[in-house]
Amino acid sequence: MAVISMKALLESGVHFGHRTNKWDPRMKPYIFTERNGIHIIDLQQTSKLLSQAYNVIRDAVANGGTVLFVGTKRQAQETVAEEAARCGMPYVTERWMGGILTNWSTMHDRIQEFERLEKMRDTGELARLTKKEGLLIEREIIRLSTRLSGIRTMKRRPDLLFIIDVGREDSAVHEANLLGIPIVALVDTNCNPQNIDYVIPSNDDAIRAIKLLVAKVADAVLEGKSMRKEEDTEAMPAEETKGKSDRPSRKAPKVVETEDELGDTDLLGEATLAKMSASRAPVVAEAAPEAVKVESASEAVKEEPAPEAAAKPSEEAGE
Repeated sequence: MAVISMKALLESGVHFGHRTNKWDPRMKPYIFTERNGIHIIDLQQTSKLLSQAYNVIRDAVANGGTVLFVGTKRQAQETVAEEAARCGMPYVTERWMGGILTNWSTMHDRIQEFERLEKMRDTGELARLTKKEGLLIEREIIRLSTRLSGIRTMKRRPDLLFIIDVGREDSAVHEANLLGIPIVALVDTNCNPQNIDYVIPSNDDAIRAIKLLVAKVADAVLEGKSMRKEEDTEAMPAEETKGKSDRPSRKAPKVVETEDELGDTDLLGEATLAKMSASRAPVVAEAAPEAVKVESASEAVKEEPAPEAAAKPSEEAGE
């Protein structure tokens, strides 16, 4: 399914190429016809290749990738800045600074320097310097802001470049090709498409055409981000479940079933029984004499004759 209707492409003038005397023969496969000295781009191919590029950008962002928007021509500057900011991606709308990709470590140092100078200005440290030093730092902040404001959020090289007018941005194309970074680009009839990984044949001069296509690329980025959030949300319950299963579970104490009752030795142990018997010994010794007295008294009672038994012989004697 086409991401942009054919009618919308026609109304925005995406099909208008350059004059025939300025064309690049390598764009011939993407040209439909020539009319009044102007090449007409084949919009069927534009629609198909735009859908392919849309899917590539969406999948790259869904996998955590970054897309760098590049458009320094006057017609594209405002649109590129707005759409890149809308989808939260870095962009270059001023002159391409050599080494943004191939000398990224130095470029990252420049970004950090820019942030340090801004912090000095915001905290009022410039007021402590001389007037000349303060003016020089202010000018440096303005210069760096113009060139680096679009890429100050970049922490590493981008995973994909989206370029408008590859003829004008040949330095960006060259650096990306050296590093093997894929390029998605709007390519007009006067440009060379051979160094571009994903060509979108289109008019790269009309503001309406640029707005339509750049907005669709930004939509692809936003869709990729939403897919990534959904995956993260789905992964969170799984991680929580895994964490719970990894926790050591408390085992219930084993119940030992025995047919015979356990004795004191098994329950308390020999050492405990020895202590208990030692503590009981004095008590038993004190109670022993009383027990002897009780036993002797009981024997004495047994030896005394019963009264009835003693009276019987006297009765017999009287008879």
